[in-house]
Amino acid sequence: MTDFSLPPEPPPSSALVLPPFDAAPVRPTLRFMLAHPAHIFALGFGSGLSPVAPGTAGTLWAWAVFVLLQQWLSPWALGWLIAASIPIGWWVCTVTARNMRVLDPSSVVWDEIAAFWLMLWLIAPAGLVGQALAFALFRYFDAAKPGPVGWADQLSHDVDPASDRHAWTIAGFGIMFDDLVAAGCALLVIALWRFWFFQ
Repeated sequence: MTDFSLPPEPPPSSALVLPPFDAAPVRPTLRFMLAHPAHIFALGFGSGLSPVAPGTAGTLWAWAVFVLLQQWLSPWALGWLIAASIPIGWWVCTVTARNMRVLDPSSVVWDEIAAFWLMLWLIAPAGLVGQALAFALFRYFDAAKPGPVGWADQLSHDVDPASDRHAWTIAGFGIMFDDLVAAGCALLVIALWRFWFFQ
């Protein structure tokens, strides 16, 4: 006799993509970084593994790499690279935060890297003093999170990975977004300083 009963329903798709958020967070290590290409980028090629101030370490790494890239790439090519680093950064931050089971891990520094590259590209040509000023302003806004930076930082902190299948994507966006806002605030200070003193 032919069986016309329906097959059992597959589990909800969220059960296939969401990691167990109630499990203990994963500690970032060299082994963890090398386990996935997204981890390598998100952890700033190891700079995010710094036990002290990983955000500052990631920004310093970004500064050094930018200076090197300037020797090989035209300003337009560098601009396209930086433009690509932002959506790619969203993906690598999403994947790494999800695999660490932390909404905004301090060891994820690609947000600092992409945002500071954008700053350095927009203020170019700038000498060592100008770049150092950009570094100090960016680190201030990123660490202290005054005004709009604090608002941007809190946008994705209330998502619940246990009930929202898009939570990690939102978290990845939030990781990138507040650093771009910090870069924007730092650029505004630099623009005002140039206007008042060099007009």
